[in-house]
Amino acid sequence: MTWFYRHCLRPALFWHDSEAIHNFTIRFLGRISHSPTLLELTEQLFAAPSLPVDVFGLSFPNPVGLAAGMDKAAAAVPVWKALGFGFSELGGVTWHPQPGNPAPRMFRAVADRALINRMGFNNPGAEVFAAALARWRAAKLWPKHPVGVNLGKSKITPLEKAAEDYASSFRLLRELADFFVVNVSSPNTPNLRQLQDKAALDEIFTALQEQNLVKPKPILVKVAPDLSFEALDEILALVAPRNIAGIVATNTTIARPDSADPDSARIYTETGGLSGAPLRARSTEIIRHLYQQTQGKLPIIGVGGIFSAEDAWEKICAGASLIQVYTGLVYEGPAIAKSIVRGLIQKMDAAGIRDYRQAIGSAV
Repeated sequence: MTWFYRHCLRPALFWHDSEAIHNFTIRFLGRISHSPTLLELTEQLFAAPSLPVDVFGLSFPNPVGLAAGMDKAAAAVPVWKALGFGFSELGGVTWHPQPGNPAPRMFRAVADRALINRMGFNNPGAEVFAAALARWRAAKLWPKHPVGVNLGKSKITPLEKAAEDYASSFRLLRELADFFVVNVSSPNTPNLRQLQDKAALDEIFTALQEQNLVKPKPILVKVAPDLSFEALDEILALVAPRNIAGIVATNTTIARPDSADPDSARIYTETGGLSGAPLRARSTEIIRHLYQQTQGKLPIIGVGGIFSAEDAWEKICAGASLIQVYTGLVYEGPAIAKSIVRGLIQKMDAAGIRDYRQAIGSAV
């Protein structure tokens, strides 16, 4: 299936605008999601082997998840489990609905297996998003894996009212998802990354945890790969006092690699966040630092440049308890979760590791 996608289907898809194909794919997967028969067929084709892991109080059937940004409107919630993912992170969602930045706003650097996007948190808003989640639950189509929600700040909300904006979305969505990720690291909302400052982030988590007292949900924070280790350590200082359940490392980068490919070099002149293979090494470096600084006690979700079991294994051995894919799904196709989980099991066998938890941080 992966060979067919790479050599037959992907070239046809890549003839078209990146965002147009993304939207077409989500609509197609949404139709599958509404049909128990099609979901069952999809699972027969793409189900991943079992590789269970428990993280921040939740049980995951395998450690390979869908990253935020793929399903921003909760349009295809059931299908991600059928495609073999051990969890999914939906959104980002903001309190106010917003169209995002002007198109075109998503670009492929194919030779480098990378994407650039400046979407700008385009989403229907927290109220519409909550209604979509409620409909999936009412239809008894809710997936049997943890579902997270990525929370962003509305563009029209000033920075000084960011905590209120995040808290409004969380209050509405709290009972509808299993965990939440505070996104203060997207480069596509003006000044958003200023909220990675310790004082600003402290205010946001204080507002969220005030609404998270009864049967609290895990709340994580997603960090940028462009932060210094010193800035990351300041965020880590909030983990205990603000009960941060984990860190997602990392978001897209504003840095650009050198490229010998003229098409990629041209794409790299576009503004926005870069994801994919060029981000792999920096993401792993940050994961390793976070794992060392917390002595492996804080769960890390590793994301950035994961296309294969080798890429995932690198991040797990550096300290990631879970990993996520986005660009890898675009380039490798719908069998990526199944392929990665199979490969991880093979690597565990080759290393003589019986318990997945033994692999986490084993290279640090």
